[in-house]
Amino acid sequence: MADDTLIHDPDGGMPRLLEIMRRLRDPETGCPWDIEQDFASIAPYTIEEAYEVADAIARQDWAELEGELGDLLLQSVYHTQMGAEVGHFTFESVVRNIADKMVARHPHVFGTESRDKSAAQQTADWERIKASERAHKAQSRTLEGVALNLPALTRAVKLQKRAARVGFDWPDVSHVVDKISEEASELVEARDELSHEKVIEEYGDMLFVMANLARHLDIDPEEALRAANAKFTRRFESIEDELARDGRKPSDSDLAEMDALWDAAKAAEKT
Repeated sequence: MADDTLIHDPDGGMPRLLEIMRRLRDPETGCPWDIEQDFASIAPYTIEEAYEVADAIARQDWAELEGELGDLLLQSVYHTQMGAEVGHFTFESVVRNIADKMVARHPHVFGTESRDKSAAQQTADWERIKASERAHKAQSRTLEGVALNLPALTRAVKLQKRAARVGFDWPDVSHVVDKISEEASELVEARDELSHEKVIEEYGDMLFVMANLARHLDIDPEEALRAANAKFTRRFESIEDELARDGRKPSDSDLAEMDALWDAAKAAEKT
């Protein structure tokens, strides 16, 4: 019989969580579902939990955030347990790695460099240190190492930032705006004259240059789009609420009426 003392100790801390995961993955006595999982099958849950952390922060639901941070921590524990099982790494080596990295990337805090510099200079120093780390990893190409599974808009901005570091960038935002007009014209032309595959390509180009505009304006495009989604949801639900007063649903209305209700909701937000 396994000793469950640590498992049931509410003050067991990190060792307790690590032991719980080890037991869940035990090939003889663990949970059948957990035993079957691998890195690829767990990765989508890791991404989902990260988004749920961001959502709790956006809603300023601190009680919810506590739980979501625990869920995200569990993902790290899950991956490190699987890594330990096949000899790739351990939880301890992962912790040591990130701690060493943070010390190395903050010489102005943990080393001899002065803290008396601007945030912009600290950002530049951070990028210089990261470039040195990539060099040690034999990553010779400028765009190498930008994760493929990032949200597409976020990855676009990261790719553009990398290219900008070596001088491949427009000098000011006006050139980006001109490029947006050019891409919009090409998208309309593709819609009217070319194949659907070409329309998809031109639409992708349009999104890419919009991400570039966000970068030049110091805007996080994912954050901006999330805010736009929230605004659309809020205003559409206002339409539903107004129609519900008459016992109706959107399907019982028409575009003209819903447009008017949308404008009313928009105006109400500005008062």
